[in-house]
Amino acid sequence: MSAPPPIVAVDIPEVGDERLKSWAKVVDYVDEAKSSGWAFVGEFIATGGIQDVAAGSVVLVYGERGSRANPRPVAAVYTVNADATLSHEAEASGRAWARTLRDRVVDLVSGELRPVTPAVDLTGVPDVLLMDEVRRRGLI
Repeated sequence: MSAPPPIVAVDIPEVGDERLKSWAKVVDYVDEAKSSGWAFVGEFIATGGIQDVAAGSVVLVYGERGSRANPRPVAAVYTVNADATLSHEAEASGRAWARTLRDRVVDLVSGELRPVTPAVDLTGVPDVLLMDEVRRRGLI
């Protein structure tokens, strides 16, 4: 039996205009019989701040742009990495946003595209080698 994925504190972005409707959801399942936002089943989480989410999770973020009278939907899909970062997987806008993203989210939730990789333990690597690699990459 494998260990559950680690819970990481990840910054959930806002998409669209913060004055209009927005939400985010950790997607556990996709109902392929639906082509609206109701196809994405999972727990809602807040946007625009830090949330505790399991590494490997698929996060759908929805927002709106435009005016209150004529909002335009925008949505983005991310996967949560073990290092508490997000990988942008897809985005869509307009009234067909949910159907546009549905198949991609199905693939991500099924786990067929990318296995969850645990954080690499570098405690046994000498500091000098780590610093050489950081310098080689131009990070300092």
